[in-house]
Amino acid sequence: MLSIAQQKNTLKVLAEENTMTNPIGKEFMRLTRYAYLSPSAQSLGQPIPPLELPLPADARLVDLPSPADITLPALDLRAAIEQRRSLRKYAEQALSLAELSFLLWATQGVKTVTPRPATLRNVPSAGARHAFETYLLANRVEGLAAGLYRFAAMDHKLLAVDLAEDVAERTVHACADQHMVGQAAVSFIWVAMVERMVWRYCERSYRYLHLDAGHVCQNLYLAAEAVGCGACAIAAFDDDLLNQVVGADGEAQFAIYAAALGKKPAR
Repeated sequence: MLSIAQQKNTLKVLAEENTMTNPIGKEFMRLTRYAYLSPSAQSLGQPIPPLELPLPADARLVDLPSPADITLPALDLRAAIEQRRSLRKYAEQALSLAELSFLLWATQGVKTVTPRPATLRNVPSAGARHAFETYLLANRVEGLAAGLYRFAAMDHKLLAVDLAEDVAERTVHACADQHMVGQAAVSFIWVAMVERMVWRYCERSYRYLHLDAGHVCQNLYLAAEAVGCGACAIAAFDDDLLNQVVGADGEAQFAIYAAALGKKPAR
């Protein structure tokens, strides 16, 4: 098996070759123009996909404090924007469950479900499709066992996915051995549910998924400032390995973005 460094070097060589012989990026942009779009499942009258990945029948959910009951220190929006930095080193202090609840609310919290049906959340999404599931590698959260969780956004609760002792090690390795993932209080992994977006936007959906991922992560950066934390976005990961960690098949569901987050160290 190739090491992460060897994989990166192989990908770099392939990318250089593709730039010269097969401009995939340009073809992607061309073939996702409106002129090339197929009829959408929505236009063909096909049922709307589920708004959330179904929960197991025997799911035991972890309650989170209600966002309405969480009190935060006042923070001016301009200050949050100007203070925001990518942070890769964190204090050993744990997050409280209320702070984690707020961060989840800020990034994927469901405000209402419309009759369509669609969810309206605290981040924008193309056509209100909100095609992401949020997974968390919790390393230091008060009252929460260390491990991998999925955010059940409709219920504002957590579902334990993998509490094995090595799940943090596997996640760090999948994220190109970036040690901040294991040192962070919590790392967010956003998984794209392709059908949710493709139902309306066909081939163009893949543009929108990546745009929407940016909206979500930027909200995490700003929300982190309100609870004395810093975040660092992660796009350098082994797709196959990270999909294995969260249980995604890599096609209908795939990890699209991630971010490590923790308390700011003392200056």
